[in-house]
Amino acid sequence: MKNIAVVVLAAGEGTRMKSELPKVLHEVCGKPMISWVLESVQGLKPRDIFVVVGHKSQVVRENISGDGISFIEQKKQLGSGHALMQVEKRLSGWHGSILVLCADTPLIKADTLAALLKFHCGEDNAATVLSVTNENPFGYGRIVRSPLGQVEKIVEEKDASPDVRRIKEINSGIYCFESPAVWGTLKKIKPENIKREYYLTDALDILNSLGKKTGAFLIKDAGEVLGVNSRAELAVAEKVKRAEILERLMVSGVTIVDPRNTYISVDARIGRDSIIYPGTIVEGKSEIGSGCRIGPFTFVSDSELGNGVEARSAYIYGSKVGDGAKIGPFTHIRPGTVIKTNVRVGNFSEVKNSVLDEGSKVNHLSYIGDATLGKKVNVGAGTITCNYDGFKKHRTVIGDRSFIGSNVNLVAPVTVGRDVVIGAGSTITEDIPSKSLAIARARQVNKKRKIVISVSHKG
Repeated sequence: MKNIAVVVLAAGEGTRMKSELPKVLHEVCGKPMISWVLESVQGLKPRDIFVVVGHKSQVVRENISGDGISFIEQKKQLGSGHALMQVEKRLSGWHGSILVLCADTPLIKADTLAALLKFHCGEDNAATVLSVTNENPFGYGRIVRSPLGQVEKIVEEKDASPDVRRIKEINSGIYCFESPAVWGTLKKIKPENIKREYYLTDALDILNSLGKKTGAFLIKDAGEVLGVNSRAELAVAEKVKRAEILERLMVSGVTIVDPRNTYISVDARIGRDSIIYPGTIVEGKSEIGSGCRIGPFTFVSDSELGNGVEARSAYIYGSKVGDGAKIGPFTHIRPGTVIKTNVRVGNFSEVKNSVLDEGSKVNHLSYIGDATLGKKVNVGAGTITCNYDGFKKHRTVIGDRSFIGSNVNLVAPVTVGRDVVIGAGSTITEDIPSKSLAIARARQVNKKRKIVISVSHKG
């Protein structure tokens, strides 16, 4: 295989997405679709990777990174041929194969691109297009072949005659060209079409007219070259990628009870013998250990869960959960939280930016915010750390083995020592020394009720 340069076309607006976000940044399984394309081409180890940007180019630049990626501006979006013209200055005088593909084809595989390049070089073509047969070719350019099977031209849907529209072999939008010959070919393209754009597809017709050899590399899987132009097509790509991710996890020893209703990011890691129940979503670079039980209906985002963790109907964001911890049901673990070994956080409890040390329990209906709990602390139902005074957040510290009664308010900043017992219904505003009993509530007073009975008579 010759030297390779890659050009990824990412300048279009993507109007059918109906979005303020550039089309190529819409995510598929937690990763922008252009990132999937770049990952595939990086596997080819090319000399250069050029990304042609245009619509909201700065936003695209800010969200894409990687070794060897260079950005080239297409100030006016005048078609795919015009986009490739912008790269000429960077490859002037260079001899090799140029792989051109669109940033909205997230399902394309590195192996397929490698096979295309091998075919292109083996046939000694001046240009080769990747093609597929599609039973529903609407919207795609058609591959028009001669009676001998040679590619004569590619005709876009909007410019095709009824006979051409009946052709089922379609253009994937992925090409190989030879440099430096391609640059002279591009200069011959004319915007003589309905959209008044410079179509890259016209390059093959021009090369044929010059007696150059062109070809098409036909693959079987039409789904691999799906171009995402709408939210519906985005959902199709998501479904395909999600199935691949779940398949890989199941092969590695993870049980996915219902793959149709489980959503896991490509960057997530899950250990062997963990079971993921239906309705579970795992986002970002989350890590889940071995032997865990996650779900049903649990959301985990950018968090670390140790081994043997149970999380049922829980929301866990930006947090760390230690081995053997039990979370849920209906529990909210917010960013900055560290839950250590064998901690229990139960139903309708919320924890934010807090540390719960080994063996502690917050079983139900409590809010623990900006707090540090020692080992084996028991927090009763309805307990609240009152961390905000209207201006600043303050911290609550509770020592080892302390018992916090139900419906206690801990007004921060406050420190509770070790082995402390706080009576139910107390509002604590002062520090409590270790081995103390604290009761902070008004004495109960019982008084007799005077009952007045009013009787009315109607005439």
